[in-house]
Amino acid sequence: MILSQKMLAEAEIVCQKKSMEVKCNLRVVQEHCVKVEVSPTSSPFESVVSCTEIIEDSVVVLEPSVTKFSPKVRSGSCVDIGPRGSMDDEHIQIDDLAAHLGFVFKFPTPSAFYAVFDGHGGPEAAAFVKRNALRLLFEDANMLRSYDDTDALLLKRLEDSHRKAFLVADLALADERSVSSSCGTTALTALILGRHLLVANAGDCRAVLCRRGVALEMSRDHRPSYLPERKRVEELGGFIDDGYLNGYLSVTRALGDWDLKFPVGSASPLIAEPDIQVVSLTEDDEFLIIGCDGIWDVISSQDAVSLVRRGLRWHNDPQQCARDLVKEALRLNTSDNLTVIVICLSSVDNIESQQPQRRRFRACSLSEEARNRLRSLLEGN
Repeated sequence: MILSQKMLAEAEIVCQKKSMEVKCNLRVVQEHCVKVEVSPTSSPFESVVSCTEIIEDSVVVLEPSVTKFSPKVRSGSCVDIGPRGSMDDEHIQIDDLAAHLGFVFKFPTPSAFYAVFDGHGGPEAAAFVKRNALRLLFEDANMLRSYDDTDALLLKRLEDSHRKAFLVADLALADERSVSSSCGTTALTALILGRHLLVANAGDCRAVLCRRGVALEMSRDHRPSYLPERKRVEELGGFIDDGYLNGYLSVTRALGDWDLKFPVGSASPLIAEPDIQVVSLTEDDEFLIIGCDGIWDVISSQDAVSLVRRGLRWHNDPQQCARDLVKEALRLNTSDNLTVIVICLSSVDNIESQQPQRRRFRACSLSEEARNRLRSLLEGN
């Protein structure tokens, strides 16, 4: 049987064979097959299971169920005005999103939400987006409540809802009288739902995932120096002057800044559409760092991961790790406001100690002639 649609669906089918009930989780995957995870409700069996009403045009494979990674989420944050005269950053930190939104999952499911906003031209745009972010992103709470870690269609809907929320927030800023048309903000959000991580970014905030001590960047810095962004800007009639979009803005994506954007409905060099990345978390994923550019201007992604990893092994406190990142950025003379959130995904026991690499020397042998010449040199002959 051949898979006839590009979709991912899961159905629970109760089968009965020789007076034994077997629970079959039917999983249809895009790679032209269906996998069924079988977990007997009684003793193991060796007979062929006959299931009816299986999705048409599918290939069925029976395999044992496997335990999937479930992140243990906790976080800490730190903010500092830095050398600036005003604080234009904002952030959101919610370790239990379901409780915050007032619903419960059918099965225990980790859910958390974090965001950082870096305002420019004043704090009003960042503050406005922060106030409205949860309403725009999670207007349909039932979509979260129906989370199933094998439902690719749901994940696609979540991506679409995040993309729409960024664009709606951008349009709302155009009509918001309390926010100047020269005021804007970058935005980065991180949603943890079950074993999935979804990161949406517009601007130069950054999300970095630590996987066994290695920094994996979950976002791109939307700056004129990033060649795909520069090309997009120039193709739409914009220009880069001394590293600034149209000689004014240091980012190529932002919410607000309507004095730099074309009328609604027209393609503009400055856009609010986010880049979105979704990954399935595993036990190798230790923590996530998200922060505004005041951190990343002076600390590399790998250096930040190494600093946090050492701190967690020492005191196991993500709040202190966030403070240490801010302290280090200040020591390195950052010129911006500072906002950072450290989100732990597993217990400190899973964080391996970094063992210093031993220097390896390759043994070599000398010919008789070489040894005689070396002896002569040492003896001064």
